[in-house]
Amino acid sequence: MKSLLNRRNVLAGPSHLVQNARESASDPTLPGSSEHATLAASSDSSPAGPALPRPVRPVSALRPVPVVPAQVGVRGVQIADIAEVEWLAEEEALAPFRVFRSFDYSVSLLFHAKELAYYVALYEDGLLWRALKAADLDAAETAFHHFEEQATRLADGETRRAQLEAQNEQLARMIARSEAQAERLRSDLQRRGTHEQAVTARQHQVRKEVSQLEAQRVAAQAHLNKAHRQIHQLNLTSNEAIPHLPNR
Repeated sequence: MKSLLNRRNVLAGPSHLVQNARESASDPTLPGSSEHATLAASSDSSPAGPALPRPVRPVSALRPVPVVPAQVGVRGVQIADIAEVEWLAEEEALAPFRVFRSFDYSVSLLFHAKELAYYVALYEDGLLWRALKAADLDAAETAFHHFEEQATRLADGETRRAQLEAQNEQLARMIARSEAQAERLRSDLQRRGTHEQAVTARQHQVRKEVSQLEAQRVAAQAHLNKAHRQIHQLNLTSNEAIPHLPNR
């Protein structure tokens, strides 16, 4: 209630201040009451009249600025120092519990026996990219599966590329086999056509020769028939010269 009254007093503006000054001037016990009265009287007697109150702008409340911690912990998992993980790996202080690899992306679940700590590292092309640290195996396995899914999604493009490359190579081999088969068929057709032309020409030549031979045979047969007729005629002529002999 007091804060509400004080806010109303503040919003009252200069007129409230003048009224307070007049009250203090009428009370001689207040310090500086005469000075306040003089200032109030001079302001009231000015030809321009009393000063208009200025609008009071509301002041926005200050909000606290969030502080970003150096390491963010979520369910027992926090961001690990990459340099520290690399140093531990060089010192051979980390034992691999789980390893997942998809093309150039790999995930390793590493155990630091000396500190009883677990590290989950995500590598890209053999270089450490991200690392998490966990205090227990369950949290570390959860982080490992998270990185595993991330690596799988990152490798989706390369997976599709490898599949398309294999399919294109297979199609290229099929095209080559098909073209070779088509070339063999064309060669067979061409050779068959050549043989057919040769056979056709040979059959034509054989028919021509057969026709010639048939004509020769007909001519020879006619000549032979003529010779037989001549022989028969000569035989008849020869038989006429034989004397007539009586029969016994």
